[in-house]
Amino acid sequence: MAITPASGLALNGIQRGMEGLQRNAADIASADRLNGTETRSIVEPLVGQIQNAAQVEASVKVLKTENDMLGALLDVKA
Repeated sequence: MAITPASGLALNGIQRGMEGLQRNAADIASADRLNGTETRSIVEPLVGQIQNAAQVEASVKVLKTENDMLGALLDVKA
């Protein structure tokens, strides 16, 4: 079992969250165009925006926590 640094996971989470935000924003922006005979709903992209924003926030907190812990370890060592 490999131990992955939290910073790598956090950065991956930020990247995936930002990509999701961009994708959902594009879906929302194009929702007023007709898709066949009906307009597309923006409910799913709006919910996705909230989820992706929460993912980015959580990933940033993980990154900050790792940074704080590393700083504390270095302070103890010095």
